[in-house]
Amino acid sequence: MIQIRDFNKHENENVTVQGWVTNKRSSKGLEFIILRDGTGFAQCVVSEEVVATKVFADAKLTTQETSVKLSGKIVKDERQIGGYELQINDIEIISIAESYPISNKEHGVEFLMDKRHLWLRSKRQWAIMQIRNKIIFSIHKFFQQEGFVQADAPIFTGNAVEGTTTLFSTEFYGEDAYLSQSGQLYGEAMAMALGKIYTFGPTFRAEKSKTRRHLSEFWMIEPEMAFYDLDMDMDLIEQFIKFVTNEINETCKAELEIIERDTTIFSKIVEQKFPRLTYDHAVKILKGEEKVNGKTTIETLEADLAEVKANIEALNKEIAEKEVAIEAGVSKGQRNFMQNKIDTLKNDIKDLEVKAKNIPEWLQSAKDFTYGTDFGGSDETVITRMFDVPVMVYNWPHEIKAFYMKRDAGSPHLAKGVDVLAPEGYGEIVGGGERETDLNLLIEKINEHKLPMSAFEWYLDLRRFGSVPHAGFGLGLERMVAWICKLPHIRETIPFPRMYGRLLP
Repeated sequence: MIQIRDFNKHENENVTVQGWVTNKRSSKGLEFIILRDGTGFAQCVVSEEVVATKVFADAKLTTQETSVKLSGKIVKDERQIGGYELQINDIEIISIAESYPISNKEHGVEFLMDKRHLWLRSKRQWAIMQIRNKIIFSIHKFFQQEGFVQADAPIFTGNAVEGTTTLFSTEFYGEDAYLSQSGQLYGEAMAMALGKIYTFGPTFRAEKSKTRRHLSEFWMIEPEMAFYDLDMDMDLIEQFIKFVTNEINETCKAELEIIERDTTIFSKIVEQKFPRLTYDHAVKILKGEEKVNGKTTIETLEADLAEVKANIEALNKEIAEKEVAIEAGVSKGQRNFMQNKIDTLKNDIKDLEVKAKNIPEWLQSAKDFTYGTDFGGSDETVITRMFDVPVMVYNWPHEIKAFYMKRDAGSPHLAKGVDVLAPEGYGEIVGGGERETDLNLLIEKINEHKLPMSAFEWYLDLRRFGSVPHAGFGLGLERMVAWICKLPHIRETIPFPRMYGRLLP
């Protein structure tokens, strides 16, 4: 028994493979089965002239998602998926599938989410999950090579990390408890024992938000490093992101091709230094008060809007021309081809119309931005539009950052934090910074945030007993997956998304 991913090792050999029929078409005397087995997809051909009558009859019986065991010869064929084809000589049906609810036609998002347990089987979702897996592996690879220790933080906690408004509360043997928002505070404690650590685990935020960037349950990677300052932290973040994107570009070429990802951006990321902007500088760029590469954000977005409108007009013209051609009379094959193209163009127009609606809103938001407030999703989109690689924004007003962020000695109104904004409109994927080491300032901030001091006494001990400069950051895995795969919504980045209004399946 072999797997599809190993077909290239068994060229011209007779093998057996098992999996599921993901698609099938028939021609005169031939059955073409697209088989998936979890490791890949392959075309398998059954010829009536070659196989026994029962084998051909069984091939015709198979339905979408029927599980089968196929035997045959692997032959090289560059035109096929993966470059190989299986010429079948025997078939064993394991289980005939009922009428499959997910067809090749377009389905609504809610329907697909309700059928998530089945939607995962589609080629695109398979590719996304494969890339997610490789991202996870490359993250571990990076930190292990850099001498970090993986150390696990608890999921049940007795205190908030970043405020109490987004906590899922629960009960722990009669005591109030919460699902973890972050492993960072525990990471600091472990860094004081082990030097350089990283946590990798689930975190929970009870935000009643349905934006394309929000999940209620997601996975966080949170390194924490003793004897690090903000500059060292930013150096490590840049090194880390470059490593992961390069690994994915090198090891997931087939999967990236399936999801039609333009990979030219990954080369830029590896080759270029990430821009580092102070919050003050970023605000000036956002509001159009400073040019980047000769243009302001306002000029750039206005040009984008004009281009989007021109593209919508061109696509509508192309659709009209094809509809006229169909009405004039063409062959069945040409009609089907043209109709499919029209459907694709209409979907493209829908995407462009969303942009045409959003860009004026982004422009207005940028012009109206108030200094001292946090960046919203549209603000991050506008800033990153000006750059081809991730942008680091650092030294933020301390009022809008977490209580544990270190104040800048030269500008005490600023916190030494950093947000990393992904290009292509994906916004924040990393948040981090240097940690406050001044015990009195920490106590002041805990009181300011109205957090229970008793719950943080253990954390304050880290400053009482051998405090050292230290820093760290948190990466949202699903946001990283969304950006690397260029997905329109974060719900596709995790096998079973949990978000506001979605607990099943």
